[in-house]
Amino acid sequence: MIFFLGVLIIYTLLVVYIGWNGWIWLTLFIRNRKPLKILYWFLLILVSYSFVFGRILEESPVLAWIGGIWIGFFCYILLLMPFVNLFVFFIKHTKIPKEKAKKWAGIITLTTVSCLFVYGLYHAFTPVVRNYEITIPKKIEGRKSLNIVMASDMHFGDLSGAKQAKKLVENINTLNPDLVLFPGDIIDDNIEPFLRKGIPDILKEIKAPVYASMGNHDQEEDKDVDLVQIFNDSGMRMLDDEVVVLDNGLTLIGRKDRGYRDVVRAKLADLMKNVDVSRPIILLDHQPYDLDIAEKNNIDLLVAGHTHRGQIAPAHLITKRIYENDWGYLKKGNLHTIVSSGYGFWGTPLRIGSQSEIVQIKVNFHP
Repeated sequence: MIFFLGVLIIYTLLVVYIGWNGWIWLTLFIRNRKPLKILYWFLLILVSYSFVFGRILEESPVLAWIGGIWIGFFCYILLLMPFVNLFVFFIKHTKIPKEKAKKWAGIITLTTVSCLFVYGLYHAFTPVVRNYEITIPKKIEGRKSLNIVMASDMHFGDLSGAKQAKKLVENINTLNPDLVLFPGDIIDDNIEPFLRKGIPDILKEIKAPVYASMGNHDQEEDKDVDLVQIFNDSGMRMLDDEVVVLDNGLTLIGRKDRGYRDVVRAKLADLMKNVDVSRPIILLDHQPYDLDIAEKNNIDLLVAGHTHRGQIAPAHLITKRIYENDWGYLKKGNLHTIVSSGYGFWGTPLRIGSQSEIVQIKVNFHP
């Protein structure tokens, strides 16, 4: 509670900082300010806390969209505002007309943020296919290679719904996969929009076996809701700290997410006790931590997501510091790791410095 209050106070102060700058800029264009001032601050408070109201009122897509747009605006206006303030400070000591300079500083700032929005929306809703090819020195029955398609972090909900689900299915089927993997964050903390928008029936149209693991946002407050069963009924096989051996001898392991509250996930070593390590082993683990543990337990390929590659720059600089592999391919000993930046998005419907993606992995086998 103390941490939450601290964050709330800091966030409120930042909103006031942005709001005060915005009001100063608006006063350069309007004369009768008093009636608008109350309305301005009322709307700012409503918009800046709309993502909170949207979480409380779970069946409010409008608030979810307003909140999502605000979060993106908040991040970038907060990055740009100090530079604008410095510019305004320095022009006080020049002969440049101050009022005109302030007007244009605001116009340029808003234009920049607007352009970032258009760019970010495009990259969030327009997926690309990333291709990787790896070789595992083991064999499976009847095949020398597999075409695996992987997608993570769909975050299906009010911001990413049926249209994005259909696009995902169409892209996957176009790639003609032998196997499809979903390593977590299929929904965005609430199963209701996932069901309401008919996404389970859409996912059933994938023309290949689908295996998945849970992510930190694959949670539901209603403890009577069986998410694993719902996902299993959506055309996928949810591996929740489970091991499955396919007919061709390939072993798939899906782990509970490390971010679950009050849930203890099995140790990887325990899951590996009865696994034949002479056959290929693929691990689905939503968060790409503990690569050394995966390597020591003879995992051949680890697929993960979670990082979003920061989703909006410059957050990618943070994820790069946190994770050994925050995006793309990394080989660690005999372990191959592939981390996706994700198909969907969280918080704001923007991707800047990253792009919505589907991953295609050609896995070659030889003894």
